[in-house]
Amino acid sequence: MSPREQHQRALILRLRRVEGQIRGIQAMMENGDNCDRIAQQLSAARKALDKTFHEMVACHLQMEIAANPDREHIAAATAHMTSLLRKYG
Repeated sequence: MSPREQHQRALILRLRRVEGQIRGIQAMMENGDNCDRIAQQLSAARKALDKTFHEMVACHLQMEIAANPDREHIAAATAHMTSLLRKYG
């Protein structure tokens, strides 16, 4: 398995854990659990998604640099990733 495939698998596993967290939050809401506990779990799920997003952006930048170590290409790839972080991060 290539490093890219390993990284992709790790991100997918992380997303599956977040999916489980979301199902748990839904169950908490259906059961009428305490709002503070629900908010805590929502925050944890949001942070897990944010971390997954940042890992994906970092991986993409690493792949871009490895594919073409030319200075201009690196500058363009970095600018693109920066715009993604500003837009979605």
